[in-house]
Amino acid sequence: MTQYLKTQSGRTLAYVKTEGISPGIVFLGGFKSDMQGTKALDLEKWARANGRAFLRFDYSGHGQSSQSFTDGCIGDWAEDAKVALTSLTEGRQVLVGSSMGGWISLILALKIPEKLAAIVGIATAADFTEDSMWAGLSPEQRTEMATTGQVALPSEYGEPYIITSRLIEDGRQHLVLRKPLNLPFPTRFLQGTADEDVDISVALHILDHATGDDIRLNLVKNADHRFSTPECLTLIQSSVDEVIERAAG
Repeated sequence: MTQYLKTQSGRTLAYVKTEGISPGIVFLGGFKSDMQGTKALDLEKWARANGRAFLRFDYSGHGQSSQSFTDGCIGDWAEDAKVALTSLTEGRQVLVGSSMGGWISLILALKIPEKLAAIVGIATAADFTEDSMWAGLSPEQRTEMATTGQVALPSEYGEPYIITSRLIEDGRQHLVLRKPLNLPFPTRFLQGTADEDVDISVALHILDHATGDDIRLNLVKNADHRFSTPECLTLIQSSVDEVIERAAG
């Protein structure tokens, strides 16, 4: 059943929580996605079958939560995730972050490492507002953004993405690959070699940049950005199972 959390910022976050044993699992969705996605629902089903606590939610401007998408930015969505994590869960949690959710997982690892038992990042789009969006804009598009405050980018997932100057500028305050990134807990990064949204070089950069005693990257040949085939979903489950076991060891 969908419930709602009113935050101190005035935003209202929609969420679905399953009770169970600790450490619980928190799913962090991607850019313009919501908590009804294939990976979130499949992992919730797996968590329930294993009696484990599970939380999925919509960032503000996403899904059933309040506000418009174009009002938000990385800092807002990371704060939403932090509030959901600290208000709706007990004890340390395993963060499973998809695409932008993977970046937000790394932001939370820097902000509240004491709440994290482990991370599983799926096609982790670290620093994408700077290294992908901003870097990919033409001089004409940058001028349009400076003039109008936004620019429309085509998307193979539906209507064009409206990229605001606030999204780009705020993203620069939350970059994780330009400063030390310590991940002092079991961490698994999953990446498809056929991902056209997050290049394999990003996963390799994160692996090289992050510090920690238990960090691994699993490459899946021909898997795309959705990472939602039965084989990929099974890999997500086994990766979560593995980091839980390693965190308890």
